Amino acid sequence: MDRRKIVELARATGAGVLVTLVRVEGSSYRRTGARLLATGSRHAGTISGGCLESEVIRRAEWLAKDGATIERYAMAFDDTSDIPFGLGCGGTVDLLFEPVEAPEGQALFAAMERSLRGIEAVVVSFLPDARRPLRRAIFDPSGNVLFATPGLLPEKLECARGLTPGAEYEGRFVERLSAPQRLVVLGAGDDAQPLVEMAALLGWTVVVAEGRAQLASAHRFPRAERVEVVRQQAASALAITSDDAVVLMTHSYEQDRALLVGVLPHEPKYLGLLGSRHRSSLLLTEAAMMLGRSVAECCERVFAPVGMDLGGDGPEAIALAIVAEIQAVAQGRTGRSRRMSAGEVAEQVDSGGASRYLEVQCGLDAG
Repeated sequence: MDRRKIVELARATGAGVLVTLVRVEGSSYRRTGARLLATGSRHAGTISGGCLESEVIRRAEWLAKDGATIERYAMAFDDTSDIPFGLGCGGTVDLLFEPVEAPEGQALFAAMERSLRGIEAVVVSFLPDARRPLRRAIFDPSGNVLFATPGLLPEKLECARGLTPGAEYEGRFVERLSAPQRLVVLGAGDDAQPLVEMAALLGWTVVVAEGRAQLASAHRFPRAERVEVVRQQAASALAITSDDAVVLMTHSYEQDRALLVGVLPHEPKYLGLLGSRHRSSLLLTEAAMMLGRSVAECCERVFAPVGMDLGGDGPEAIALAIVAEIQAVAQGRTGRSRRMSAGEVAEQVDSGGASRYLEVQCGLDAG
C-alpha cells in the first residue's frame, strides 16, 4: 500500500508535494485516492501505470509553489483544454497538488499515519479553484471534527459531515482512510516467511505469533509489525476481530486444534487452515465438537485447504495462493479469471476506434 511508504517518506523529510488522484473520467490504472509524494530527488507512491509519474514529479514543486492546485491529464492531443499524456487505459484524470507543509497537508498526513495504526477517518477536501484555495475537514468515525481549515463555516462542516466517501461531488473529494488489512499468521515456520513478505508488499499490517520462542523472532520476520510468543489464548492475546484475516500454519496438530477452537468464535473475515483435506477434516470435526457447533457451521467459517488453487509447489507458491484468496475475500470478489467474449470485444470496438490511444506522449519520456 502506497500510504505506508508515503507516510514513511514524509516522516523522514517533512517536506514535498503530495499528489492525489481526485477524479477519473473513463478508464484509469489507479482509482481515486491514489497518491504520490514528491520530495526533492525522492518519491513514494503511484498515480498511474507509469506514464504520469516522471512528469508529475518533475513539475510538482513548481505547480504547488503558490499553494494547492488541480491539474488535468488526458490522453488526446485534440483537446487543448487538457494536458495531453499517454494514459494507456485511455482515460482522463484530475490530480490535486498540495504542499506538505500547509496546515491541510499536515492534518492529512496525521490522519494517514493514524489510519496505519487502525484509527480510521473521513477526509473531505474542498478542491481549489480560481476563487478559493484548498480547504479541508477531517472527521473521526463518530463524526467529530479532527481538523477543519480555519474559516470553514459551521454549515459547511455540517454539510461535509453528511457526504459519502467514494461518491463523486462537484468541487469536493471525499474519502475514507481505512485501516490496512491486518493479517495474523499463527505459526512462524520457514513457510510463513514468504507469506509475511507478500502481505507486507500489499501494505497489510502483519502480526506473527508462535509458541516456539526460537522461531518467533523479529529478525526472521523483518516486515511484520509484531512478532510474539503466544502459546495459549492467542485470539484473546492478539485481539482478533471480525475485520482480521488469520492463517493457522503451526504444523502441529494439537496447536492448530487449540488455535482453531480459540479463533473460530471471533469470526474473522478470513480464517485459513494449512494442511491436507484429511487433516483439516479431523481438525474441523474436533473443533466443532469442542465448541458445540455443527461441522457445517465451522466449514462455512474456514478456508481449508487454505489458498486458491493456483497450482505450483513450495512456500512461495503457497504464500501467493493464500494472499490471493485473502485479497479476493477482503474485496468481496470471487477471484475468478476475467476473459472477454467476442461479443464484448465487438461492443467495445463499436464504442470508438484506436485513435484515442495513438499519437500520444508518455510522461516517462517527458524532458
